[in-house]
Amino acid sequence: MKRLLSFAALILVIPAAASAQRFGRGDDGFDRAPRASAGASFSYGRPVGDFLHYVEQGFGFDAFVRGNVDPQGVLSFRLDGGYLIYGRETFRVPLSGTIGGRILVDLTTNNNIVWMGFGPQLTLPGRYFRPYANAAIGFSYFFTESSVEGSNSDNEPFASTTNYSDATFRYGFGWGLLIPFQTRTTEWAIDLGAAYHGNGQVRYLREGGIEDRPDGSIVLHPIQSDANLLTYRLGFSVSLR
Repeated sequence: MKRLLSFAALILVIPAAASAQRFGRGDDGFDRAPRASAGASFSYGRPVGDFLHYVEQGFGFDAFVRGNVDPQGVLSFRLDGGYLIYGRETFRVPLSGTIGGRILVDLTTNNNIVWMGFGPQLTLPGRYFRPYANAAIGFSYFFTESSVEGSNSDNEPFASTTNYSDATFRYGFGWGLLIPFQTRTTEWAIDLGAAYHGNGQVRYLREGGIEDRPDGSIVLHPIQSDANLLTYRLGFSVSLR
């Protein structure tokens, strides 16, 4: 979670730190479409269909690189990927049965999705606003991971294990709006968008999906269902010339 918050802060700080910004395109080469662009966003995930019966929401980030095909940048190909946490549990437990309760650690279990896709994007050129739509195929990887760290807030995990995982084919559709602005040498854009993730049938764990037994063993309770969701993004992109 600390890494997720750091990434979100970075997304907000980078465009804000760009000095001498001027909105729109100027006369110093910015009327020419860039060869490529890259960006990153903070994302909010909202399950749809069967997935909504088991999972409420998720938070994460995504990133992309995009290369233009035509001089105006109308058609491009986009490679993107992301990471989403859709469940999290933390328990304060003894470090070991031998030590007892004298040394306590935080046991955290995260339910995660990592996804990647590739496909075309259409962007409508404009000086102030640039709407876009894209489609992609790729994969999604669902996994649940447990880690142990000290009880201080600045500690890093010192042990972790993957409790359960499954992978699936993914197709997706995205749409959004770019709001361009520029510094002296670089063109940026605020990126507001959404995407549909069609994951189909997947086996996964949710919060409470791991049962701890008194003898120290665990029992897993995976769910099999469609795991489709919508993600909403707020981020930035930068032109690569």
